[in-house]
Amino acid sequence: MLNKVTFLSHIRIFRHYIPSPFLLLGAIELCLLFGSALAGNAVRFQYWESDVIYDSTLFASAMLFALVLLASTSAMGVYSTAYREGTGAMMVRTVVSYCLLGCATLTVIYYFAPYLVMGRGVLVYSIFFSLFTVLPMRWLFFRLVDNDQLSSRAVVLGVGKRALQLEQRVAKSHKGVADICAYICTSDNDEVLVSGKVCKHYASLEQIARDCNATEIVVALDDRRERDGFNFPLDELLESKLRGLNVVEAVTFYERELGILELSELRLGWMVFASGFTHSVFWDLVKRATDIAISLVILLLAWPLMLVGIVGIMLETGRPIIYKQVRVGLNSQPFKIYKFRSMRTDAEIAGKAIWADANDNRVTRVGGFLRNTRIDELPQLYNVLKGDMSIVGPRPERPEFVEGLNKDVAFYQERHRVKPGLMGWAQLNYPYGASVEDSAQKLRYDLYYVKNRSLLLDLIIMVQTVQVILLGTGVR
Repeated sequence: MLNKVTFLSHIRIFRHYIPSPFLLLGAIELCLLFGSALAGNAVRFQYWESDVIYDSTLFASAMLFALVLLASTSAMGVYSTAYREGTGAMMVRTVVSYCLLGCATLTVIYYFAPYLVMGRGVLVYSIFFSLFTVLPMRWLFFRLVDNDQLSSRAVVLGVGKRALQLEQRVAKSHKGVADICAYICTSDNDEVLVSGKVCKHYASLEQIARDCNATEIVVALDDRRERDGFNFPLDELLESKLRGLNVVEAVTFYERELGILELSELRLGWMVFASGFTHSVFWDLVKRATDIAISLVILLLAWPLMLVGIVGIMLETGRPIIYKQVRVGLNSQPFKIYKFRSMRTDAEIAGKAIWADANDNRVTRVGGFLRNTRIDELPQLYNVLKGDMSIVGPRPERPEFVEGLNKDVAFYQERHRVKPGLMGWAQLNYPYGASVEDSAQKLRYDLYYVKNRSLLLDLIIMVQTVQVILLGTGVR
């Protein structure tokens, strides 16, 4: 049974941090899946020639098979399941992702690209070989990653409020976050608020980190004045960095390990000089072209589901079928969003905006089904085609709520620097928000997206949203 999973480090690819062991696992699985497709062809057609990979069509078909199954694995949350729920759950999800989601996706692609089609016999053999090779390899991988010697360990410089918040955030987070092995006092007068191991500043910061077998120093000191006799240890931090230790601010640690920008750590100066938070005309053109293409594909595939939604609403509550509502978009400009109506017609009869509650009794039976399956969101593809929204971005909020949130939540306005989206980073990582506190918590993820947006991050969000739709999580 897996008790603990730790990551050696993260690699930043197109601004997004990815655990390096998972990149290695993905590369190994891609090779195994590619080889399984070739083996499936070989067994089915006795195609054993040594120049098999020089057959361009077979090569493309095998690579498509490998990429689709790898994406299906990610979409079903297989990697995170392995260390959150155990090996058995990982194996079940792998079988489902390969045999159902992977095969269904390949069938759709084959319809548009018939020259890449694998015969049913080849596909069955290829899936069998994939399970036979990938599952044992993945089990071995997670056993090796469990080794304590691969742990990413950090010491925190600070024992006050900022260090306590960091400790609490890490304690509440998912497994796989770097292990904080000690907190370092800067003087005997420090008020110790953290509950973890506390070390006096008995030697250089580098030596303390080495003694704790740490590879990183995270700076989380509370603001101190010269009158307190405090000198910020810049020389020691630089020496530690020059001697091979990683030295980061708390805000960078949050960004890398938790995928958030912690609001209490943000400063306008940091936002100005940090990488990210950039605008590019070329990016806008690529993003717009991608939005249009994906919207058209989804419409082509999902119109039967939309028809089911229309019929269901008509039979249960009648018209109106489409619900229109004003939301706040790019640069705080209002626009009308379109959804299939999922609540009673008198849901806001007084005309006052109301936060949605868990198990909201205003939601109809058909509406509950539409929400759980995300079918109610499909009319927003029209908003995407119009240019009001994007496929990926922060979810748009109502102006009645935004007005108050701009006053109560720091940096809330910054989420409107990009187009709102059908799906977002916050939706993947935080439950449905229905209060000011929830909005503040989700903003940490939205700002991470605004800072680090890229096609890779968009792709990750789209792929992992499949799991949210299939499991019906995060819905109200």
